[in-house]
Amino acid sequence: MEYVYAALILHETDEEINEDNLTGVLEAAGVDVEESRVKALVAALEDVDIEEAIETAAAVPAAGAGGAAVGGADDGDAEAEAEEEAEEADAEEEDEEEDDDGGEGLGELFG
Repeated sequence: MEYVYAALILHETDEEINEDNLTGVLEAAGVDVEESRVKALVAALEDVDIEEAIETAAAVPAAGAGGAAVGGADDGDAEAEAEEEAEEADAEEEDEEEDDDGGEGLGELFG
């Protein structure tokens, strides 16, 4: 994550996002820099409009939170996705509870 933050700092200060600049920011922050990760990030950001990506990322949570109030054709999809995510989270919690219950029974055997 610190690599992405370093790229955002460079973008915000209108510096070129290249390997040298990214490495400099990371080293200044005290990060143990991995050259392969720096190269991969620079290559990945080569064709990305960072300003557009920031605007898109900032708009997603707002649209998700107020989707029902805004109205539109995608409201059903957004609601369905939210329900699926909630159901998945509930299922994961139940699985964790079942795992925990098994351990309690064994503890009673020995103590």
